Amino acid sequence: MKYLCPRPPILKVEPLSPSLPRVISDDKLSDNLYELLEGKIERLPWATIDGPADDSVDGILTFGHHAVTAAHMANFPQLKVVSNYGVGVDHIEVAAATELGISVGNTPDVLTSTTADMALSLMLAAARRVCEGDQYARCSEFKVFDPAYMLGTEVHHQTVGIIGLGRIGYQIARRCAAFDMEILYHKRTQLADNPDQLNLTYTSLEELLNRSDFVIVICPLTDETTGLIGTQQLAAMKNSAVLVNVARGPVVCTEALTVALREKQIYAAGLDVTDPEPLPREHELLTLDNVTITPHLGSATMQTRRKMAELTVVNLMQGLAGEPLAHSVS
Repeated sequence: MKYLCPRPPILKVEPLSPSLPRVISDDKLSDNLYELLEGKIERLPWATIDGPADDSVDGILTFGHHAVTAAHMANFPQLKVVSNYGVGVDHIEVAAATELGISVGNTPDVLTSTTADMALSLMLAAARRVCEGDQYARCSEFKVFDPAYMLGTEVHHQTVGIIGLGRIGYQIARRCAAFDMEILYHKRTQLADNPDQLNLTYTSLEELLNRSDFVIVICPLTDETTGLIGTQQLAAMKNSAVLVNVARGPVVCTEALTVALREKQIYAAGLDVTDPEPLPREHELLTLDNVTITPHLGSATMQTRRKMAELTVVNLMQGLAGEPLAHSVS
């Protein structure tokens, strides 16, 4: 399959800073990135990517909010590198980049444990109704402790099913083991290495959904996983089960999940990602008490975001220099 697009006429642009490489970037960057990039590049606004062909653009820095397509990359003949601030590169046409000789980098490993922590946070919050409890504790109706009110479901000694057991999924499993949970997992291929000797059981997706008290989704977003959890899969889960999504929003069908939560087909959900993201403010999912939603905070700690910024800049500068990237996906 050919990804190359015909190159349009080149717009000659005289760089404002001839000594600095020119890089298109998301308009809103983290403070760490601003600091680390100062004096290293000439930053171009994101709108440049949809502008006329330009032979003075050297790099693209993105976070995942915007697509980087074959047509975009073909528009910049001198483009050397696309550096992504994050692990997921489903918004970048990596095969096209490879064909064009453009390096693509991401930031794996540095956010693995932090994202695993977030999965456990959502699992516990949804199971123990933490957000509902917080709201109730702040309202005027809370006058006396009631031992019969707002009962949740236990996490320890329950069965968890992890969909996608890569780096992050494995760290989630390690944490679940500390809760004495039975751990099921499903992925394309059975795990080859289990250095911590965790008691893991490989199952089909159907069996995982049938048996699990908690289902945690942490698989990559691909054509095969888009809509992986829909009406049929939610119906296969226990009505006492909790669904947690720390992967990508489109892996779970939003409308099917809304119905399942509204009709109490499952007990609760914890979502760090949604489809679309953010949800429209009037969306029914935002009105339901049995869902905990966070605004894509999986890697959002001060320490991890600093490490991500550092690796993003390392990848970018190595690519601009024509060197192999510290973490390349192309």
